[in-house]
Amino acid sequence: MEEVAVTAPLPPLPSWEETPDDLPAAIRQVKAALRARVAASGRTVEEVFSVIERTVEAEVAEIVAARERGEPVWPVIDYADVEAGTVPAGSVRALRRRGCLVVRGHFPREQALAWDRDIVGYTERNGFFDAYRGPGDDFFGSVGSKPEIYPVYWSPAQMRARQSDRMARVQAFLNAQWKHESGGVRWFDPGRDSLYPDRIRRRPPGADSGGLGAHLDPGTLDLWMTASYQRAFRHVFDGTIEDYDPWDAAHRTDGPQYPGTTMCSAFRTFQGWTALSDMDRDQGVLHTVPIPAAMAYLMLRPLLGDVPDDDMCGVTVNRVFPVAERRHPLLLRALTAIPDVRAGDSVWWHCDLIHSVAPVRDQRGWGNVMYIPAAPWCPRNERYAASVRAAFATGSSPDDFPAEHYERSWPDRFQPADLNPVGRRGLGLD
Repeated sequence: MEEVAVTAPLPPLPSWEETPDDLPAAIRQVKAALRARVAASGRTVEEVFSVIERTVEAEVAEIVAARERGEPVWPVIDYADVEAGTVPAGSVRALRRRGCLVVRGHFPREQALAWDRDIVGYTERNGFFDAYRGPGDDFFGSVGSKPEIYPVYWSPAQMRARQSDRMARVQAFLNAQWKHESGGVRWFDPGRDSLYPDRIRRRPPGADSGGLGAHLDPGTLDLWMTASYQRAFRHVFDGTIEDYDPWDAAHRTDGPQYPGTTMCSAFRTFQGWTALSDMDRDQGVLHTVPIPAAMAYLMLRPLLGDVPDDDMCGVTVNRVFPVAERRHPLLLRALTAIPDVRAGDSVWWHCDLIHSVAPVRDQRGWGNVMYIPAAPWCPRNERYAASVRAAFATGSSPDDFPAEHYERSWPDRFQPADLNPVGRRGLGLD
């Protein structure tokens, strides 16, 4: 596309590095400033939005047509190709276009099934089900789990998967898809992960689950209101939307995220999970809108005239970023399920991708996963790693999650002496 040159200085944006006390007033102020900044570039908000809208419309049409033809939408690669450095160029192009990926055979199937059994034994030996007090957050509580999401972080199985060479190779491959150096700054180290600890999901056969609505997780109002994110999304708001690159990490590893029960203190290039059971695509699985550039659409949509001045299309603090039919019907047409997966496969999606989990009734088979993202070493993740080390040492729930702390007294949780070099580097110990 032809680049749009901006020569005159653009008006500055107000920013709030901490959650504003008066959210409606701050929203009104930043929206007015963003509109003025776009206008100063010589284009209207509507003109800029129409550029990204046309791009997204074309992608949606191709995705819908592929589904109707029965063709796969999610790229799939073999772990053996990652290890050998032989991932086909076409697969890499598909990954960058779609922003999501399934890695077949990331771990041997029997290894994944053994980890699943180990997690069951770990929770049962330590009386987890007797002690469980119900969902610790409103978001995952909505699935109706009993439990479905286990607030368990430090099992030997989880930690062995996080610090394995096989996991590190896939994370490095994914991180390398990002532009991680620019302007003399190395925004992150693609070859080193920060071992971001997350939970597990175990959904039994016959279960009913309400699923999770379409949303995304890189932030909430901070995406418009903090200086670092305003720089990260600079091309969205300075009249150069043609230059917006969803794979550019510049400034994303700097900024804060407003506190809340759904926040992520770390920068993740990809969210991800590793399958601990076989799962069919129609059994309450993950869906994404596989269009990384849709983030620009979402950032501009609240600036259009049909959205009230104190509203960001429903985005607010202490809630996930919602994507709903009322404001985003075009995007939701592209919502696409993962293919069937087997235990040991892993599933990945770009941190900006809209995603959901479909509801299911009377599920066939187990639906079990370990949540393990790609969270490369960078200043933001290094800061969070200090709190992760403290939580690991005491068996506490990490700071990003509800303070449930079930594992503090569990004697067989993973121990510091069991860390390998990958684990030590990931926790900032080496």
